[in-house]
Amino acid sequence: MGLTAGIAVFDRQSGRFTEQVNPDLRFRSASVVKLLIVLDYLWDRGPAYDVPAADRARLDVMLRSSDDAAASYYWDELGGGPIIDRMVTRLGLTHTARPPATHPGFWGYVAITAADTVRIYRYLLERAPAPVREYVMGNLYRATRCGTDGFDQYFGIASVFDLAFSVKQGWSGFVNSGGSGQRQAGGVDLTSEALHTTGTVGPGDRSIVAVYTLHPNGTAYGKAYTDLTRLTRSLTVPGGRRAEGSWLPTTGSGVRVRAAPTTSGGILGTLPSAVDVLVGCQTKGERIDAPPRSSDDRGGGVGKVSEWWAYLPKYGGYVTNVYVGSGSDKLPGVPDCE
Repeated sequence: MGLTAGIAVFDRQSGRFTEQVNPDLRFRSASVVKLLIVLDYLWDRGPAYDVPAADRARLDVMLRSSDDAAASYYWDELGGGPIIDRMVTRLGLTHTARPPATHPGFWGYVAITAADTVRIYRYLLERAPAPVREYVMGNLYRATRCGTDGFDQYFGIASVFDLAFSVKQGWSGFVNSGGSGQRQAGGVDLTSEALHTTGTVGPGDRSIVAVYTLHPNGTAYGKAYTDLTRLTRSLTVPGGRRAEGSWLPTTGSGVRVRAAPTTSGGILGTLPSAVDVLVGCQTKGERIDAPPRSSDDRGGGVGKVSEWWAYLPKYGGYVTNVYVGSGSDKLPGVPDCE
């Protein structure tokens, strides 16, 4: 895949790691640092943990939909880099560090590792006061399909596993998702496309999963999304129930997921370009006659026709088979929807 990964999977039941690959390798955190921001905000709230309504609304969207404006607001309000210094001491983090001196306001450039991410979740689940745990984890259980910046954040953990899972994802370096002219600082890559999936999987948050990845320069979001999800699928995650179905590649850009197998069905979402999707079944619907595409596309310059639509359980909707798998009328090996 050509990617660089840092992985840690911790089974809370056995108290052991089931997967470790470069667990102490530093990555720029992207939005995963929002966990430390919210914990710093809540740290001195007192036993009642009273959170004003305006702050609660801002923090909710920061955790569920990875809102960057909210993170920037609290980064400034809480003092920036010292947030990280405080949380490193409080949680016993070993390789997490504030952004480089050249980019003090770039909270997404906080250095973090897979092993330290496990420590953050272990604090939340095992040592945090109940109101803190319930508030933060409650939001992570309800992560929205897309971030407020429009990026689909259901890659990795969210794609591979059925409930129960919680996620705090991170992405950086893709079009419109932030970047820097400086390539490295403190040994942390600041420019390669970064995609991270972190969270918990299984009843009782049995497993903590942290997968950090860097991708070759110029990698498209759909490819990074697919590569990270494939990597997550390969991991041993105790307690995790894997979503059932067939993983198939898609073609085209701006492919819409519909509430019904017809172009008049409501739009539930838009697939990242050329991404693997989980198909649960297929059903007949509106006949789609797609025009020929360029000869260097998978379509080979030949138009495609299908009256079959693939059902994507992770979206709860349908995509015409024209853009799924080989683009054949009916997908081989995929059952009909009942």
